[in-house]
Amino acid sequence: MLLSFVLASFLLSLSPGPDNVFVLLHSAVHGRKAGLLVVLGLCSGLLFHTAAVALGLAALLAASAMAFTVLKLIGAAYLLYLAWGAWNAPAGLGKAATTEALSPLKTYLRGVVMNVTNPKVAIFFLAFLPQFVDAERGDVPMQIALLGLLFGLTALFTFGVIAWFAARFGAVFQRSERAHIVLNRTAAVVFTGLAARLAFSSR
Repeated sequence: MLLSFVLASFLLSLSPGPDNVFVLLHSAVHGRKAGLLVVLGLCSGLLFHTAAVALGLAALLAASAMAFTVLKLIGAAYLLYLAWGAWNAPAGLGKAATTEALSPLKTYLRGVVMNVTNPKVAIFFLAFLPQFVDAERGDVPMQIALLGLLFGLTALFTFGVIAWFAARFGAVFQRSERAHIVLNRTAAVVFTGLAARLAFSSR
């Protein structure tokens, strides 16, 4: 069962979604270090959702239409904020122009906020993790916590690989000011699309 869980976690982390798209774009625009920090932030957010499932908070979110709506609108607003920043980012040669305003902590927190404010992740965990829990083994919350940690480690590896290769691709664009502008504007459009998708999503 554990092997099945790891395989499912890997495939889910690899499938196109807001998190890995965010990692890809952030790494391409801001470089490998920033991309890996965002990955750490996203995986920290997964631990938050794991705790929510273990404590029953995710069930409350799934049952409350108002809570779901409020959280998804906060997430959509944050994505629009990132889109605005990407669209207006200064163009310049090299990574300095794109990373100057992003401290490691701020970059890490971007990943945390991106993940925590997506209520669909909490509901997904609520539906996914319990499938691999064996009540006969006792301590269900602890089993959920361990499964969530394992999912986070799988996502850390998968997203880390995406960040690594996206940064190499983005380095090509850093050599051209025009290409740099195109990359920033593309990121802004994608973030806007993700914001719209989240804002109009349903449970």
